[in-house]
Amino acid sequence: MSHPVRDARRRIQTEHAAVVEAVQYCADRVAEPWDTSRTTSRTTVTDGLRSELEATGLLERLPGVLADIVAATGHELSASPVAEPPYVVVTSRGPVLRATIGPGRLVIRFDVFDVVRDADPGQPPAYRRHNGVELSVSLE
Repeated sequence: MSHPVRDARRRIQTEHAAVVEAVQYCADRVAEPWDTSRTTSRTTVTDGLRSELEATGLLERLPGVLADIVAATGHELSASPVAEPPYVVVTSRGPVLRATIGPGRLVIRFDVFDVVRDADPGQPPAYRRHNGVELSVSLE
């Protein structure tokens, strides 16, 4: 693991644990009304998660979290991040924070949904609430 990845992960775990908990809360709220353990509607997941992140104020906080994490790696952002691509993206798996730093692109994923593919390629994928938040930090 590179030092920026280790430093980013450590900063999230020590300074932004409340953000991880808030992402989990938002995902729980999205999945709560489902009448089964999954949905086949990608829009239900992405739009619902974006709405919950906005309602809690977390979406607007994520660019500041990203800037803090980048600072913890000893690097600087070339521009102030915003709550939109390319810095903050709400995907069908969860929010993703991205920043280009000296050694490459730092990608932080908060995976809260699993994508379940059917053996039949004609069937759409299903989205299931992941057990907790799977944090992934990488340098690409």
